[in-house]
This record gives sequence, C-alpha cells and structure tokens, in this order.
Amino acid sequence: MNSCKALQLGLDMAEMISLAYINDLTDEQLMLRPCSGTNHIKWQIGHLIASEHSMIEGIKAGTMPPLPDGFAARYEKATAESDDASAFDSKEVLLATYQAQRAATIALLNEQNDEDLDRATGVDYAPTVGNMFSLQGSHWLMHAGQWVIVRRQLGLPALF
Repeated sequence: MNSCKALQLGLDMAEMISLAYINDLTDEQLMLRPCSGTNHIKWQIGHLIASEHSMIEGIKAGTMPPLPDGFAARYEKATAESDDASAFDSKEVLLATYQAQRAATIALLNEQNDEDLDRATGVDYAPTVGNMFSLQGSHWLMHAGQWVIVRRQLGLPALF
C-alpha cells in the first residue's frame, strides 16, 4: 500500500464514522449543542467543510470547487453562538457541499507522491502536505465525538 492509499483509508474511516453519527439527525437536531458553551452540530459541520476547503486550497490553489455564496462567512467563529437555524445551511446543502469538497480533496491526494506529501506547508499544526491531508479525517473525528453526546441526549442508540 502506498502513502496516498493509507491516507485515503483514514479519510474513509473518518467519513464512515462521522456521517453515521449525523445521517439520522434532522435539521432541527443538528442545531443542538452537546452542552452549554459548545457549538451546535450544524455549525460544526459547516466549519469542517469551510476548513477543508481552505486547507486543501493552501496545498494547491484552484483545486477545490467553490463553496456556495457566503458559505465560509456563515461558519466563522463569530457565528458559532447563533441559534437562528435560518442563518445556516440545511443538512441537504451541507452534505452535498461536503461531498463535492471531499471528492476534490481525494482527487488531489491521488495526484501526490511521497515527495509531495513530505513538502512543507508552513502551517504549524500540519507541517507537511501529508499531515494536512491526514488532518481532514482527524478533524472530523474530533468533532464527531461531540455529536455522540447529542445522540445520547436524544435517546438514539450507540453506533460503535
């Protein structure tokens, strides 16, 4: 197995886990917060999508499809405290946007070789291109842990 395939396996596992936690949640349930002072799931998903777009564009500009108009602004830190559901995209739009972004991420990953993956990014939390690709999966998993709490609060079954 080559490095790109190993990175893609990590992305695929993170996607399987993360989407399993949200697939059966409604738009209304996505507005729930795991506890006071945390971000609701809908904001977190938008943040993850906008972050991936920005990070992968940092590897190779022009790689990612454009986000919907105003998307990144809707998921900036300043909007995280809002409980106004109309200020955020629907689950349908979020998932479609995610799929388009992730497909572009994987396409760029598949263009890389080991030398490319070792290239420095200048980003302290993901110092190489390989680290940046790996972060796309682990970032989703970091947030998905919070979604489990909401699922349990709703009385939904444990999935894993």
